[in-house]
Amino acid sequence: MLAAMALLFSCQKKSNNGGDPEMNKDQINVSINPDEEFVLAAAEGGLFEVKLGELAVKKGSSPEIRELGQMMVDDHSKVNQELAALAQKKNIVLPTELGDEKKALYDELEKKQGRDFDKAYADLMVKDHKKDIEKFEKEANKGEDAELKNFASDKLPTLRHHLQMAKDTKEQCEAR
Repeated sequence: MLAAMALLFSCQKKSNNGGDPEMNKDQINVSINPDEEFVLAAAEGGLFEVKLGELAVKKGSSPEIRELGQMMVDDHSKVNQELAALAQKKNIVLPTELGDEKKALYDELEKKQGRDFDKAYADLMVKDHKKDIEKFEKEANKGEDAELKNFASDKLPTLRHHLQMAKDTKEQCEAR
């Protein structure tokens, strides 16, 4: 009887403490709050912008694309460092690699050449910065962590500038 109770107790304890790795993954995803989701998305987005910018500097056929790419590398590298310090302070582990979706976009862009590359890069910068601005505005307005709200709010002018530069560059590419 005692052995059966011990076995039953250990099974219950195992299920509560997460003996199943898939269960742990689900529990972890549920436990991430919106502020942490913002940090993770911003970190991956910043990494994406730097990698795409490096690609634009290397492969861009027009000086405008190479300049836009370099601006992205410079500005997003700086912001990524600030975000990394903030994340470390809040015990949030940042991604060091692109997720599948962003990796696929990078791979697709990397295959393009010349004017096709320039147009695709400029278009991607416009779309990506529109999404970034939405995420940063949401955090700035609705976030619960004051430091993260301030971080998001402080970065919005730069993101808006990037969007305008990307739009201008896209227009120049389309005019050729």
